[in-house]
Amino acid sequence: MTSSTLARYTFVMALFEQSSERREREREMRALGRLPPGQSLTLKWPVLHEGSVPQFNPQAWDFRVFGLVETPLRLSWQEFSSLPQSEVLADMHCVTRWSRFDNHWGGVLATELMRGVKLRPEARHVMVHAEQGYTSNLPLVDFLRPTTVFALRHDGQPLAPEHGYPLRLVVPHLYAWKSVKWVRGIELIDRDLPGFWEENGYHIYGDPFKEQRYSA
Repeated sequence: MTSSTLARYTFVMALFEQSSERREREREMRALGRLPPGQSLTLKWPVLHEGSVPQFNPQAWDFRVFGLVETPLRLSWQEFSSLPQSEVLADMHCVTRWSRFDNHWGGVLATELMRGVKLRPEARHVMVHAEQGYTSNLPLVDFLRPTTVFALRHDGQPLAPEHGYPLRLVVPHLYAWKSVKWVRGIELIDRDLPGFWEENGYHIYGDPFKEQRYSA
C-alpha cells in the first residue's frame, strides 16, 4: 500500500468510524429517506476546501450584492452581522460521499438579505463570490429558498475558520460545495454560468438525491 493510499484509507476509516451509534443512525436516516444514494453518515464534520484559510479583518471586510440589481448593495461587517437573524435545521451532503445530519445553522436568511434589493427582470441566476476568487453558481429560485442561510454559527457556536468563519452560505438541498465558505458577495446574472468546481468537472446543479456529482 502506497503512502497516499494509506493516508486516504486512514481518512475514510476515521470519517466513517464503525461505531454502533453511527451504524444505527445511518440505518435510521436511510429508512426515513434522508440519506441520499451513495452517501454514508458521519458523526464528524470533515474539513474540505480549495486553497488556504483566509484571515478575517472586520474593518476591511465587506459584502456586496451586485450585477442585475437596480441599486448595488455593499455592507460592512457590522452592518451585515446586525441584520435580522434566524435558525435553520438542515442536513449536509458532501460530494465526497459523507452526510452530516441535523446541523443547526444561525445567521441571515437569503430572503432577509434580499428584502431591500430590487432585481432587474432578467435576473435568473446567482454567482456566489468568496475569498481568493472562489465562485459557485445557483439558480435564483434555489438561492431564495427559505432554508438558504448566510451562516455565522453552527450548533450554537461561531463558525470555526476552517468551516468558513466569518460567513458561510449554506444551501442544504444541494451538495456541500454549493455551501460556499468565506463568502463575500453575490452577483445576479441572466444565465447559468459555471463556478470554480463546475468548471473543473462537477455538475452544474448538484442534487444529492439524483447523485448529480459530476458533469456528463
